[in-house]
Amino acid sequence: SRVPQAGDLVLARVIQPGHHDGVEEPTGRRASLYAGDEILVCYGNRYAPDQFEAIVPDSLAPCHLVAAGGLAAKALSWHASMRPPTTIEPLGLVGNELGQPLNLKHVRLQSSTRRPSLPVIVSIGTSMNSGKTTSAARLIHGLSKLGLRAGGAKVTGTSAGKDTWLMRDSGAHSIYDFNDAGYVTTYLVPIHEVEDCAVSLVNALDDDGCDIAVVEIADGLLQQETRQLLTGSVFPPAITSVVFSAVDSMGAVAGAGWLNDAGYQVATLAGVMTNSPLAAREATAATGIQTSTLKQLADPNYLSDLFPYLVRLADRAATRSDADAAIVA
Repeated sequence: SRVPQAGDLVLARVIQPGHHDGVEEPTGRRASLYAGDEILVCYGNRYAPDQFEAIVPDSLAPCHLVAAGGLAAKALSWHASMRPPTTIEPLGLVGNELGQPLNLKHVRLQSSTRRPSLPVIVSIGTSMNSGKTTSAARLIHGLSKLGLRAGGAKVTGTSAGKDTWLMRDSGAHSIYDFNDAGYVTTYLVPIHEVEDCAVSLVNALDDDGCDIAVVEIADGLLQQETRQLLTGSVFPPAITSVVFSAVDSMGAVAGAGWLNDAGYQVATLAGVMTNSPLAAREATAATGIQTSTLKQLADPNYLSDLFPYLVRLADRAATRSDADAAIVA
């Protein structure tokens, strides 16, 4: 009798494999799916212009698997390059020993509303697949080579283990994403909850002893939660620097203009666009903002010039390391 809610855990049977013919296991292995397989997934909404638009259905009727991370929803539309979504049949919501449905919010981090005290570099972009996650990961790698404890956080988007694993492989001291705040996705989540999620995750990195946070905000500037988060009054005061990724030079120009109007000063342009030296030169000529390749974002000396405040942080980190070495000795 319960109407499914975003974050509810559901046991479902695969009816017809489609575009997502595999699902991520907790270990990160992508398990292949066959008709008749039973899977544990979560209900949630999805915003993905390059893939699927989907919403939580209003019943336990057959629906779709719309993300490899394990997202059950009713697909409304999809990109022309996508195959039809995988069809699944919910068998029932999964409950605890009292028969109460389990929801991701039951295991979320404690909310924290204090203003983050550590520097925050935000990686945002024109759209999905513009290079935001890769830019964030290279930043983390470069910061770690400076001797900093760089924390990584993805505060909006759709569940996908590969993004946070990439941050971990790049040397992140600590990592969180919106799953840790109780959300399987942040699409259609009230903005005050998205703001609380973003602040709480950055504060969790601070509590873990990180010197600096690299935060990815998913999708693009036109996506409603991204736009509201960046133009609100809660999260922007915590942002120290902005790295903006674009697919092409025109997107870089438009996005930099939007951010400038919103009161941000973009530190550098990055992303897919920088694969083309010509496009990068066009973007810099039109905006006056330098571009950074992935190799540069991973270079500690380059980062020290790009973000002068890193020199002070690195000196403090070096002092801490010397003190730790003395204690060990």
